[in-house]
Amino acid sequence: MKMIAIAALALLAPVAAHAEDVAAGEAVFHQCTACHTIKAGQPGVAAPNLRGVVGRKAASTGFAYSTALKASKLTWDKATLSTFLKAPQKLVPGTRMVIAVTDDAKRANLIAYLATLK
Repeated sequence: MKMIAIAALALLAPVAAHAEDVAAGEAVFHQCTACHTIKAGQPGVAAPNLRGVVGRKAASTGFAYSTALKASKLTWDKATLSTFLKAPQKLVPGTRMVIAVTDDAKRANLIAYLATLK
């Protein structure tokens, strides 16, 4: 019985190592604040407000989005955000988003943080 429990814990260990860290995601977001805001009701100036972005349709707020993003018909679920943030121009050629978050853990943490902003 102990061997089964140890084997089960060994299987769970890699999952725990890849758990999303909201606090680390908030730290990553500080790099985004040069363009983005997350303050409720505050319009974006250089880039859209990201409060409530997880689950939102792309280009659906009052920001002046690129034609490419408007035509994308994307919904910002976690998987789509990850793909976009990894290589914005690859997913949506012509988007104005030029900064990528190529580190998988940082990107996952950033998205976990954004998901907390309702």
